[in-house]
This record gives sequence, structure tokens and C-alpha cells, in this order.
Amino acid sequence: MNCVYCQAPLPAASRRDRRYCNNSCRAWASYWRGRNGDPAPQPWQHEALAAEDPTLAAAARHAQQLAEARGWSRTTLRGVLDGLATVLRDLPSGARVPMSEVRDRPHRDVSRPRLAEVLGDLGLLRDDSTAAVRALIERVTGELAPGFAGPARRWLLVLPDGGPRAKPRSQATIYAYSAAARPILQEWGRTYDHLREVTPADIYTALEPMSGYPRRKTADALRSLFRFAKRNGLVFTDPTVGVRTPPIDPAMRPMTDGEIRAIEDLAGRPAERLAVALAAEHAARSGTIRRLKLDDVDLPNRRITLAGHDQRLGDLTYRAMRAWLGHRRATWPHSPNPHVLISRRTALGTGPVCHEFVRFSLGDSGFSIDQIRADRILHEALTAGPDPLHLSLVFNLDHATALRYTTVAEQILSDELEQQPTGEHE
Repeated sequence: MNCVYCQAPLPAASRRDRRYCNNSCRAWASYWRGRNGDPAPQPWQHEALAAEDPTLAAAARHAQQLAEARGWSRTTLRGVLDGLATVLRDLPSGARVPMSEVRDRPHRDVSRPRLAEVLGDLGLLRDDSTAAVRALIERVTGELAPGFAGPARRWLLVLPDGGPRAKPRSQATIYAYSAAARPILQEWGRTYDHLREVTPADIYTALEPMSGYPRRKTADALRSLFRFAKRNGLVFTDPTVGVRTPPIDPAMRPMTDGEIRAIEDLAGRPAERLAVALAAEHAARSGTIRRLKLDDVDLPNRRITLAGHDQRLGDLTYRAMRAWLGHRRATWPHSPNPHVLISRRTALGTGPVCHEFVRFSLGDSGFSIDQIRADRILHEALTAGPDPLHLSLVFNLDHATALRYTTVAEQILSDELEQQPTGEHE
């Protein structure tokens, strides 16, 4: 391309909408246009909007409409138009774009979710994700011994679609189950010839080095595998029967002053301070914080609805909420997302933020939102008295959960009483 005024070649790395080689040429061109009464040049538009291919042109116009409705930035829209030009170029009439091409073909600056949304709205997207899952299954089971590869392959292939007595599982579950079961099945394959030789002792041995979420995830994967194998006659007995894994609960103990100060230091951004305030003042779970919507917050009346439970908005949360909403309004003024917490990834859509967004740097330092929540409930039980009915009404807990916190509070109070000198509590 050449400069419109002096016809000098433009640098190779110039933007596509560049018309002049420098500001001087732009100024002289504007001067002579005004002097001669010439009309201003038409603004630059993406080539996809003026494409001769009707499919590409229609998709580009739909992307432009979505950008105006959803508040996409110019960079996001331009990237989506680039992606449309890439995947729809030379597309046969009546064909649809595979999801795998949407993930792989466009350059890295294209927003894949926005591109898939445009194609999906126009019926131009074909979801071939199942093929990727099946390729993963073949790769995972190909590394196993023959006596384990067959049952594992049949089990994993049934998970996406479900069965007569099994509901379909998501791709995330399949990835998690295969990753958890593969190293254990590989280890058993070095000792046994078939899956039916595995005993309950082998299950406990495999789970012994693990704790917390990894232990529970692995136990769930093995339980699913052996239940499937038993129903289909691949094994004689299910060795996972009777295997119990403790539920993933936060540590049932009050937090120390040092831990509280550490969390205050970690929560530096407005979104992080709001998440900590909701957990510390209202005992909100991380999932509840992620799914909290703007309609659930009534700032003028200082009310908030958490998991369907309407309650008064605490002072700490009120200040954190106002600070976050001000930041959100300044950063994403046109975001269509109805959730209170949004991120750079979710601001253009309507879904909630991911777990890692709420978790932020707490997890790296050994803390969690659920731990803060547990500390709030325990503090209430220690202050107002270990009454399960009171905890159920204040925090919308079921009876079993409230009773568990009450038991811990009674034990803490009993220990403190025993540690006092004899004359202090007489």
C-alpha cells in the first residue's frame, strides 16, 4: 500500500487502516481537500464487511451487531472479523465450520468464544468436540496393559453419552477421570494381567499417599470404573465397595490473627476485597459469590440475596461492593454480564467468573474462601452460643451442617474452660 498523499510505500508492518506515511502528509491532504472542496474519504472498514462471499458478509454484519449490543472493543471486533475471514474463506456452500478449526486456525489474538458465538448464531458451527474426547480416550488407553485397556476404553467411551443407568458426563469430568485413573491403572498393569484381579487392598494402597481433593477425585474415578465394569460383567466383584473418602471440608478451627492479617494483605484488588468481605461477613460460599447477580444486590436499602436467602448487607461488604461496582463501571461500562463479579474473559459474555478468579492468590498461600466462611460461622457460634437453630437461621444452613459447627464450637469452649486456672471461673 502507498500513502494517499505522496504515494510513498507504507511500512510493511503498518496497520491495515493506515492511509498516510506521517502526520505531515495527513495534514497536507486535509488542507487540499478543504481548498478544493473534495469530500472526506470514506472511513476504513474491514474487508469482511464488503466481501463478495454472501456468507462471510452476513457473518461480519452479525458480528458488528453483536459488538454494538455487547460492548465489544474495536480490537475484539476486528479479531472476530479476522477469524471469520479465516474460517469462512473457501468454505463450500452448505458446509459448517468444525469447532476444532475455530480453536486452531485463527491467529492467537482472535477471541475464540466470540467467534464461535457468531458462527453458532448463524448455524455455521459444527461441534466436533466429541472427536477430540475420543482421541484422548484412545491415547490414554493405548498406554495401558491389554487387560486394563479394554475395560478402561469401554468405560470412558460410555461417559459422554451415558447409559441405561448412567447419566452423561461432561468433557471436564472425562478429562479429570482419565487423568486420575491412568497412573494407577498403569501401575496395576505391571503386576496384574486383568482388571478383575484388583482387590480392595489395592484401592486403599493407591489412595493412601493422597489427601483432600486429589484423593476424592481419584476415588470417584475408580468407583465409576469398577461400577461400570461390574454392571457389564468385566469383573466379578467391585473392590471399591466400602471405600470411603472424607468430605472436602475446610479446617474446622478459628483463624488466628496472623492468618487474618495475611488475608487482608493478599486481598488488594476491589474484586478480591469483595469476595473476602462476602465470605467473612455473610459466610458466602465461593460458588455463591461467583453466581451472585446484580439483581441480588439492593445498595440503597442495604439488602443482599445470597443463595436465595435475603439478608441485610453488612458495612464491610457494603463498602467493598460500592468500590467494586465503581471499578466495574469504569472498566467495563457496556458489559452485558448480569453477574456482580466479572473479569476480562467474562465481561463480553453472560457467564460467571471461574473458580480461580474467586480463589485468586489465597490458594497459593494456603487459604480459601471456604476457610474464611467457616471462621465466620464458628465466630458466630462462639459469640452467640453453640445453638444449631440460630446458625441455621442466620446463615441458611441445613441442620446437619449447623450441628457440626455447633459441636466444634462446644469443643473449643470446653477446651478454653479447662485451660483456665481453677479460681477464674468459680
